[in-house]
Amino acid sequence: MNVLEIFSSVQGEGKYVGCRQVFVRLAGCNLRCAYCDTNFNRADFCNVETSAGSMQFEKIKNPLDAAQVAEIVKSLCEQVPTHSVSFTGGEPLLNWKFIYDAATEIKKFVDVKIFLETNGTLYDELEKILDVIDIISADIKFQSVTGENLFSEHKKFLQVAQVKDLYVKAVISRETSLEEFLTAVELVAEISPSTLFVIQPVTPFSKVHAASAEKILAFQSAALKILRDVRVIPQTHKLMKVF
Repeated sequence: MNVLEIFSSVQGEGKYVGCRQVFVRLAGCNLRCAYCDTNFNRADFCNVETSAGSMQFEKIKNPLDAAQVAEIVKSLCEQVPTHSVSFTGGEPLLNWKFIYDAATEIKKFVDVKIFLETNGTLYDELEKILDVIDIISADIKFQSVTGENLFSEHKKFLQVAQVKDLYVKAVISRETSLEEFLTAVELVAEISPSTLFVIQPVTPFSKVHAASAEKILAFQSAALKILRDVRVIPQTHKLMKVF
């Protein structure tokens, strides 16, 4: 598999913000979100952190196999007690077979949860690896940032994912409409009403602008009339200037 990065840091978003994780970033994505600031293109080499939290890297030739990734993850987890191993991207589920194999190998050596960060559209792929996944962070993507209506895909994804430790995240910008936001909230309420819904204020990037504090609070107020647990959590790793 073409792996871009493997490193130890803190989870900067969502329900498990602040928890120590090892991140395995895979190449490729099926969407092109306007606010995306991640380079997920294939690379000749994988950047592997030399020691946990050092932010110093060595390059290992791609592609990597599942056993190689498991060995690197094991080494980083042994250096710092680690909450979970996050498979992220891009969109990691494009490489579902690799995640299954790597997660299976990791669990042979390390008592750690497997965390999936996904755009919440590839429901068939999720179903194939559900038994090795412990935690799912699923985005709901709006047409205003992707150019396409993905609510049908999100509905099917949530129906599969709800049996796991699932939370949903929606990135809110100046451009986000209340109509599309409430459609997302109502979708979660229909499928899994006890699921945590995270409002994530966008980190301004390219032509995407930050939402005002008033807008964020108004959106949370509207959502709390439909769902019990709605939290506003920004990208804290951006504030800390870490990966």
